[in-house]
Amino acid sequence: MDPNERTRNERTRNERTRPSHTWPGHLFVSARAGRIRERHAPAGKFLDMALLADTIAAITPLDTDAMGAARARQATLTKPAGSLGPLEDLSIQLAGIAGACPPPVPEHPVVVVFAADHGVHAQGVSPWPQEVTAQMVANFLAGGAVINVLARRVGADVVVVDAGVATSIPAVPGSTSRILSRAVRAGTADLSTGPAMERSEAEAAVEVGIAVAAELIAEGADCLLTGDMGIANTTASAALIAAFTGTDPTAVTGRGTGIDDDTLRLKTDIIARALARHAPDPSDGLGVLAAVGGLEHAGIAGLILGAAAHGIPVVLDGVIADAAALVAKSLCPVALAYAVAGHRSAEPAAAISLTHLGLRPLLDLDLRLGEGSGAALALPLVQSAALVLRDVASFADAGVSEA
Repeated sequence: MDPNERTRNERTRNERTRPSHTWPGHLFVSARAGRIRERHAPAGKFLDMALLADTIAAITPLDTDAMGAARARQATLTKPAGSLGPLEDLSIQLAGIAGACPPPVPEHPVVVVFAADHGVHAQGVSPWPQEVTAQMVANFLAGGAVINVLARRVGADVVVVDAGVATSIPAVPGSTSRILSRAVRAGTADLSTGPAMERSEAEAAVEVGIAVAAELIAEGADCLLTGDMGIANTTASAALIAAFTGTDPTAVTGRGTGIDDDTLRLKTDIIARALARHAPDPSDGLGVLAAVGGLEHAGIAGLILGAAAHGIPVVLDGVIADAAALVAKSLCPVALAYAVAGHRSAEPAAAISLTHLGLRPLLDLDLRLGEGSGAALALPLVQSAALVLRDVASFADAGVSEA
């Protein structure tokens, strides 16, 4: 039997039926590929907290047979070995994710923008008013934001998740994007004076991301891209990255949306004091998240875990996603094998977190917008990596002599 076909058959045999899970007011239907074990609950009951544990248990290492086949195929293609640099490694990773060589080319990508507010905004860490979060959500829904333009260009849908917006979202007649209302709470508390959220809220917010991934994959998404919106979220991101990597706050704290020197000093001091107050244990991912994280970080971490459990790639955006990926890694290290770093943000914490995650970014353009913009720009590279492995002729097929 052809080894590629064997890999596909083995993946099919190992698949089990995924359950449907219920969230307050919403039904999330499981996706095609089934690794999460079935759980039965009475109709109408809220999702129990077993979803996180079930999802982590469902995440498996990448398929080494498919990766071996991809590596061998790369060596036969009509180009010098290694001449496409990290795109060759990416094609091998995609084969391992899919359990097939060549892997499928992502045709139905979805940018998932998690929006939430931060209580630490009250400390003056950003010049932008908190209402901008809700206003930008309305802009996403109207199709007028940068991510909408980029997503249209690369053929991706945009789905906005209200993970905890603190103010009212303006109505948008004729919305071009979809919004999912999944808020566990209306913004976090001030991390400088107490925990950002309760541990149970952190876990529930991660499970929101898991359930959103399942819903979108069930609808046909074959690649998820992370996006974010939340005034003051670089403060929480820097705190998370400092906590998980052990890096001094002065090294991870950046200017975010362009703060001045005085505000940067204030922001750095607030992060340092928050870490001293909470003394979060980096081995306790939910504990760190609850102490200094954001609801959008929780949602993105869940999206990463959900994508991994369903066997599809997830493209990370910038520093907010990097911080969320550290949460996901602390909960399930193998989940990061399903992640692709879309770009390296200009925020200083980005390079530190990507090194800690062991991820090589596809782009390095000094971007610092968020929204999923860097992930959208990187998507054609992800698709191209799969296309090259699938469509480029071999030396034998093309009649080209090898060196």
